[in-house]
Amino acid sequence: MSPTPAKPGGTRIPSRRTVLRGAFTAAVVTGTAGALFPLLDRDPAATARPAPAPGPGSGSRATAEEFAEMYRGREIRGTATVVPAGAPADDRVAVAAEPVTEIRIDGRPLHVMRRADGTYLSDVRHYESYPTLLETARAAVDELGSARLAPPAAHHM
Repeated sequence: MSPTPAKPGGTRIPSRRTVLRGAFTAAVVTGTAGALFPLLDRDPAATARPAPAPGPGSGSRATAEEFAEMYRGREIRGTATVVPAGAPADDRVAVAAEPVTEIRIDGRPLHVMRRADGTYLSDVRHYESYPTLLETARAAVDELGSARLAPPAAHHM
């Protein structure tokens, strides 16, 4: 490996490898910051949780979200019971180990998943997440238009 060439004034010119390494580091830091910004820039009022569901103790921190409405001529219903990660063991026993999350559009189930940040995504709008089940259901209806959800597939083993 040859030494870095020097300018006439005696200063060294950085090697190509050093310049590329610096550019790569800057790109990684910028990309990471861009990916984490939506998580850190959340409005606390927009992510307020619904009222606690009645539980076995007065200090139950399990939350329940329920809705039923007509939206653009479609009947949407949904329920969710979620136990926060730091909830006491009594709350975790009171609610199933797997949180119950269900949305039905015109009586047909819409598969919904809860993400680690507390938002939801569905099979219909799987590339975008929403803060509540109601917003997830409305987005699915918007995307479906006049089409209907397919009936659930029977799983056989």
